[in-house]
Amino acid sequence: MTTQRDPDSAAASQHITRRIEELGDWRGETLARIRRLIHEAAPGVQEEWKWQKPSSPGTPVWSYEGGICTGETYRQAVKLTFFRGAALPDPGRLFNASLTGNTRRAIDLHEGDSLDEAAFLDLIRAAVAANVAARSRRASPETPQR
Repeated sequence: MTTQRDPDSAAASQHITRRIEELGDWRGETLARIRRLIHEAAPGVQEEWKWQKPSSPGTPVWSYEGGICTGETYRQAVKLTFFRGAALPDPGRLFNASLTGNTRRAIDLHEGDSLDEAAFLDLIRAAVAANVAARSRRASPETPQR
């Protein structure tokens, strides 16, 4: 199953590219690397730009049959928040933030941090699989009651 491209996806991609360029430091490099890995793990992923307001420039969001993760940038960290993180297998132990919530989990990356790319690719694929399975369950007709 593939995700259909939203007409606003091109504009969102431009916002993300512009944000990476504006950062111009390790955070931009990290966000660009994460973006590349997400596209590698989930061809057909949709890029979105959400939550733009006067006090915030907006946030990159990657989706495939539902939200995968956000890519927020702060002065000291790039934070990747996974919408269904608590339900995802994390054998590479990448999640290191927002660990007490019932739904979300996050990866905080700081300057100089390394990232296990193979484990990250697996995590993205698991997030996509969880979204596809959830959508499939919602689309399946209920079993008739007797």
